[in-house]
Amino acid sequence: MAPAPSSTYSTITLNINGEDCTLSVDHRTTLLDALRERLSLTGPKKGCDQGQCGACTVLLEGRRVVSCLQLAMAAEGRAITTVEGVADGERLHAVQQAFLDFDGYQCGYCTPGQICSAVAVLEEHAAGWPSAVTDDLRPEAGPPPLTPEEIRERMSGNLCRCAAYPSIVKAVARAAEATAGAEADTAQGTTTKVAEASV
Repeated sequence: MAPAPSSTYSTITLNINGEDCTLSVDHRTTLLDALRERLSLTGPKKGCDQGQCGACTVLLEGRRVVSCLQLAMAAEGRAITTVEGVADGERLHAVQQAFLDFDGYQCGYCTPGQICSAVAVLEEHAAGWPSAVTDDLRPEAGPPPLTPEEIRERMSGNLCRCAAYPSIVKAVARAAEATAGAEADTAQGTTTKVAEASV
């Protein structure tokens, strides 16, 4: 039974993977605990519980956060994506497929956080965000080449105790290629439709 609203509890609605979930939480409840303990979304893992390992990474409004340091109250009204919501139905996200193809996991404990982080990395890179190893920081330079060094730096907040880093880097690189290819195909299809319409 949910406790009555008080100075320490509130009823909130979280939008998780496109669905609204209403629950009563202690104001100190982290997003990670709300997801795992209250909503049975066990993809995000509790590793260090101090924001250092990245196992609990989720996407908040498309940006990655370590959910063990994010209060559930502060996430109300914002779109939350966990690893359970990354795929498009039965169709795996390009990052998920690449992790399978390149064995970007071993024990799998860190994998959900790695995947969510990698999804955000592709978005950040496509938007032209630099990293600490990016050489040309001029906005007009556009996205830097997604080299292994760039990938390692951008994924450095996610630790893998099994040390599957070489495979993770390859998986992220392949996912970037697949995503760029899909975007090019979409753009080509749009151009073809416009050309056909103008005939």
